Amino acid sequence: MTHLILDTLTKRYGGATAVAGLSLTVGRGECIALLGPSGCGKTTTLRMVAGFIAPDAGGITLGDRRIERDPPHHRAIGMVFQAYALFPHMTVAGNVVFGLEMRHVGRAERDRRVAAALDMVGLAALADRWPSQLSGGQQQRVALARALVTEPDLLLLDEPLSNLDASLRAEMRSEIDRLRRRLGITTLFVTHDQEEALALADRIAVMQAGRVVECADPRSLSEHPRDVFTAGFLGARSVIALPAAGISLATPPGASHLVLRAARLLLLPAGASTDAPFSIPAVVSEAAWLGDTIAYEVTAGPHRLRVIRPSTEAAFAPGQPVRVAGGPDAIAWIEPSQGAAT
Repeated sequence: MTHLILDTLTKRYGGATAVAGLSLTVGRGECIALLGPSGCGKTTTLRMVAGFIAPDAGGITLGDRRIERDPPHHRAIGMVFQAYALFPHMTVAGNVVFGLEMRHVGRAERDRRVAAALDMVGLAALADRWPSQLSGGQQQRVALARALVTEPDLLLLDEPLSNLDASLRAEMRSEIDRLRRRLGITTLFVTHDQEEALALADRIAVMQAGRVVECADPRSLSEHPRDVFTAGFLGARSVIALPAAGISLATPPGASHLVLRAARLLLLPAGASTDAPFSIPAVVSEAAWLGDTIAYEVTAGPHRLRVIRPSTEAAFAPGQPVRVAGGPDAIAWIEPSQGAAT
């Protein structure tokens, strides 16, 4: 059942268009990630949904109500900001109760909801602390409790994990996923972190230049991208326009680009033989040791390819001749006739 509809949303700043006729539907209880590079319009889109920016054109429907002209406090939306935006002069409980006070919720009901929200995020024992006495992860939990305590129809998350270190990001990612599934709340979140989007979202809307170029579930986007931008942006891949010099493969009719998945390609000594359908001689240009893996950039004629291999394998040095090979699972095709799923 559709719960949120963004209908040809447009936002301009002078002569620049930040969001260009963006349309998207979100089902009840669904979690959608807006994923894209800096400046693609994802945060502007989120802020239009929240009511902090008015669209120049287009509509926003939440449930059965048009809300694009409603002020933020009339939209039944909870939002977690990138910088958390906690009030430094209020305790943890004071920050969480603020939205309820603005809605004139009775004292007994406020106390009940605040206690439940803090218990839900594991901060019941820290209700009387000040934000300055909390870790980054704890501040994020306060911001999440504050957004959820009003029992919103929609949860918005703006780069919710970007200020946390790697270990805390993984912990809070799991926490957010657990809470939103438990509550069944419709969620729209902005991120530039592909791993975050893949782990949290039911569907990912990939944005470029103010538009959604493709929207699908994480596995479909990863295994079968329909758009050239998606194929190059999401994950570690090489995207090669066809016809491609020096590459001999049975190409599907109408295919415009070959996509090679870096983590599924093999890197072999130059003289090695292989029966893999994709095989091409190359020279290592760069090799970066990343702990569990080694990320290679190799040059194969006019093509520059990415290859990621386990660091337990014998390493190849820059300048060393090699052979790049890949089976069917390493290969995908972009066919313009498919169109971009939105």
